[in-house]
Amino acid sequence: MISRKRVYVGVNGNKREVFRSLSEPTQASHGDKYMAVIGPFITVRGAEYMQSHPFCETVHNAEMEARRI
Repeated sequence: MISRKRVYVGVNGNKREVFRSLSEPTQASHGDKYMAVIGPFITVRGAEYMQSHPFCETVHNAEMEARRI
């Protein structure tokens, strides 16, 4: 089985950044760069929607709204 990089949104202050990771982000692996991590997302489009719409609260909502655009 091929492992794929999963898509996440990293939060650091007011900035959000879309990134990919082979393993689930943890405090040890990503804590120095992000205060919080949201995800995993099914699509990059959903992650990008979450990145640019901070009012969006869940991964599912971001994925659904991204499909409407």
